[in-house]
Amino acid sequence: MTSDGQATTSLGFPPVASADARILILGSLPGQRSIDAGQYYAHPQNAFWLIMSELFGATGSYAERCQALIENRIALWDVLASSVRPGSMDASIQIESAQTNDFSEFFRIYRDIDRVCFNGQKAAQLWSRLVQPGLDPASVRYATLPSTSPAYAAMSVANKLIKWRSIIG
Repeated sequence: MTSDGQATTSLGFPPVASADARILILGSLPGQRSIDAGQYYAHPQNAFWLIMSELFGATGSYAERCQALIENRIALWDVLASSVRPGSMDASIQIESAQTNDFSEFFRIYRDIDRVCFNGQKAAQLWSRLVQPGLDPASVRYATLPSTSPAYAAMSVANKLIKWRSIIG
């Protein structure tokens, strides 16, 4: 928010990926804590890195955690490159201001991606509405996983881990 109460545009991050990535995990757009830290999933109650630690040994510094994903052929990005979003809740994303990331270029560069996993329903909905109509990479499978956000409290972290493990572990 600006000093006059106006919502500002949230900007996403570049992908975390290596040339041989096979699985792409997509969120919606980084929350304010992540933007402030310059790191994906920086909110301390977000279960993403806990789950990645359990599945792929992604521990240590942010750079070390990202390296563990890369070594396991996991790419990380968001559906949106930017959007006006007051606060950090996905429900506050103002769809009319949303700009998607360039997935045509992404799939051109990262040709081994064969699975796209959405970190929560909002990422899947944004993909379906804004990206998929103009893009349908051949032989890519899709899965929607339970959101790792602390805002999604209907499922325990233990049950989220079970679901994530069944799809990408």
